[in-house]
Amino acid sequence: MNDDFLIADDSIRLNQSGEPTRTMPADGHEQAPCPELMATYSSIISEKRLSWTSYLRLRRMLGSGGQGVVFLTERRGADDFTLPVALKIFSPEHFASPELYGRDMLRIGQVSAKVASIQHDNLLQVQNFLERNGIRMMVMEWVEGYDLRQLLTPRMLIRFRERVSMRRWNEINEVLVTQGPLQPRFKPGVAVAIARACLEALAALHRIGIVHGDIKPANIMLKRSGHAKIIDIGSAFDTESPPDRRACTPAYAALEVLEGEGNTPLSDLAGIGYVLVELLAGQPLFSSARTLEELIELKKTIVGRLPELLPEEVACNDLLMALCRGLIAPEPLDRFPSAEAAQLFDEGAVAFHRQLVKGDMASEYENDIRVWIEELLEFDQNQMIQI
Repeated sequence: MNDDFLIADDSIRLNQSGEPTRTMPADGHEQAPCPELMATYSSIISEKRLSWTSYLRLRRMLGSGGQGVVFLTERRGADDFTLPVALKIFSPEHFASPELYGRDMLRIGQVSAKVASIQHDNLLQVQNFLERNGIRMMVMEWVEGYDLRQLLTPRMLIRFRERVSMRRWNEINEVLVTQGPLQPRFKPGVAVAIARACLEALAALHRIGIVHGDIKPANIMLKRSGHAKIIDIGSAFDTESPPDRRACTPAYAALEVLEGEGNTPLSDLAGIGYVLVELLAGQPLFSSARTLEELIELKKTIVGRLPELLPEEVACNDLLMALCRGLIAPEPLDRFPSAEAAQLFDEGAVAFHRQLVKGDMASEYENDIRVWIEELLEFDQNQMIQI
């Protein structure tokens, strides 16, 4: 694949109102303006329209999936300006014709425009939607950090243990994450902090009528700043115009989705709930299922199996158990009525964190996550330097 190409951007209109505040030279002496440049400057402002070419260089692949591939990409502008962005290139592999591909891309482009208007800290920022020779691409912010799928591997904890002091290791185990039965297990306060950030992002999506449709560990990132972000809106759709064909990740899809009854905002809550319980349990929830029928049966009984899946410190906490049940209840009407309610109701996420504060067991979760992610990134960078 040629990793250096040009994209001609669509025309962009400039809206200007009022006089800008003038910036003056510090010595108070202004130079005479260049007539040629002033003519071009005035022309740009008066025409209220610009067209230009973006230079994108694909640096390395960040991931791949059923919809296509994502690259860490360098966007170059004038005067040595460069900006790292993530570029998702949508594959036509699963479409029988350009028309079917184009129809699905139109849906994604329309949803992307609505998502881009939100500008929420816990939601991936969409910057542009492009086309080249029929192939669609989405330009997004590049999030430096790790997705939860990466952080839930046993290797992550082993690697961390090998590089830190015993004091730091004990601190991590007490505050952030420890070894679970099959994979790392997040401490309750941190797990709920991640879930709260995701619920805030979902609430913003749901308010404008968008369902994410594919909540799972790989689509939740912990950023270097300590923020959690929901990423990848390729499966998202507008509730007013749902697509004919929908994709999901069965292990994290709500029961009603697997049974073909449709995907709603309440289905997104179930996805967050499954992720939360997995973080708390330190093991996958449905790994024993070998068929769709077995998976459906496990999801029907998940609430009753929570005490055996979760450690004692979680299972004995009524508030935390109520939060989990209110997210993953098999029947949508038994869940919290909205993402906002899952935050603010008496048995919601905020109430659990308030309980930790009152018991002097709370922590500065975003700061703790930030320090941890920075350590992991430093380990990876040092390893790359050694190689």
